[in-house]
Amino acid sequence: MDATTTTRTQADQAARGGVPSHPDHLTDLLTGALHDGDLVGVAARACDLSARDLAEVLARCDETDAGVLFRLLDKDTAAAVFEELDAVSAQRVLDGMREGTADEPADGRGHTVRELVEGLDPDDRARLLGEMPASVAHRVLAGLTPARRRATAALLGYPAGSVGRLMTPEVVSLHAGGTVADALARVRRTGRDAETVYTLPVVGPGRRLEGTIGLRELVLSPPDTPLTELVETDIPWVRATDTGEEAARLLGDSDGIALPVVDAERRLLGLLTIDDAVEELERAESEDVARQSGAEPWQGHYMTAGVLGLARSRVVWLLLLLVAATLTVNVLQYFEDTLAQVTALALFVPLLIGTGGNAGAQAATASVRALAVGEVRPSDVLAVMWREARVGAALGTMLALAGLVIGTALVGASIALVVGISLVVICAWAATIGATMPLIARRVGIDPAVVSAPAVTTLVDATGLVIYFSVAHLVLQL
Repeated sequence: MDATTTTRTQADQAARGGVPSHPDHLTDLLTGALHDGDLVGVAARACDLSARDLAEVLARCDETDAGVLFRLLDKDTAAAVFEELDAVSAQRVLDGMREGTADEPADGRGHTVRELVEGLDPDDRARLLGEMPASVAHRVLAGLTPARRRATAALLGYPAGSVGRLMTPEVVSLHAGGTVADALARVRRTGRDAETVYTLPVVGPGRRLEGTIGLRELVLSPPDTPLTELVETDIPWVRATDTGEEAARLLGDSDGIALPVVDAERRLLGLLTIDDAVEELERAESEDVARQSGAEPWQGHYMTAGVLGLARSRVVWLLLLLVAATLTVNVLQYFEDTLAQVTALALFVPLLIGTGGNAGAQAATASVRALAVGEVRPSDVLAVMWREARVGAALGTMLALAGLVIGTALVGASIALVVGISLVVICAWAATIGATMPLIARRVGIDPAVVSAPAVTTLVDATGLVIYFSVAHLVLQL
């Protein structure tokens, strides 16, 4: 059996459920059939996949394959898949289609770039255009219908990273003076154009937000019930200029499915829905993870990110940390005479700076996480310092007991005592510094993740050596 026949056989098995639908496997099958020229077969197999699976396949394809594969989807499937794509992958698909903003169909199946972008919800459309090159975004925006262009431009007018960019303005709002019958009639009349009807904002004069009503309460209440008897007024809400991450966490804490977004005068502007909140939290978490590891976050799918692009996202921090690491070299050079007198001290340098760095990184990660979820605030810095100093000392004591045993067996009791005392002090110092640096960073307006694990580790390496050799001078009377 030749390779082409094998590929097609496996694809047929996958379509029937005989092969696990892992994204990398599906990508190989579909692109393999695509390269074989079996376009009809690819289109048929794609119909058996969910929109999410197809979006993952497209995200893993190169630009050309993504564009060709997307052209083979029917109009409804294409719209559903396009909504599942992240902004970078969506841009790659559009580039692969080489369609611009023309009105003519991209192929005989009838979907154009303009139709795809217009078919998105306003918040998704704003997110996509906000991450496109400016020239491309202006061209696509100009091709939209006037109503959609105004709605999208309004969202793009809010600051990047704000909840105003994430909210949906397509909302069914209810008037406070109405009844349940009036409200249900309004939902039936305008609900098809709204992104959600399960949380219904209630507004008073001037569209000022007064509260919300759940669709469940409306359906289960008598038609003549005044809305004032059902409206929940003690609700969380955010201003459009608030950060998207804070709004998303507030929605998660409230156990709701949508959060009202208002302007400075509390006039209703839109809703932040739970799906957009989850996406924003995932984005923020990915950004924090990248920065905690000493890299700048990249956009798009990892499997299609360029090698040079990934390298650029990491090299700046590595260069900065390389320069900072010269502190450690300077400390070793300063204590060169001490090492010459007691060479056994050099054996434990990697152990001590490694342990201190790890203890500091643990504390920094815990602090960044606690800041992100609102468990601590910058004003808690003294309480956090005292808490982590004790945690670090406890950890150092546990490690010192093991270090005393190992050190005594290897180099004698005096050096082991130096190592044990150093472990206690270094761990207490590292945990204190690791936990407080993110709090201080937040206070001065710097992303706490930027000064987390790598920066803390580099600082603790140098200061840990100062502690180690200082303890050696005191204990060994050098």
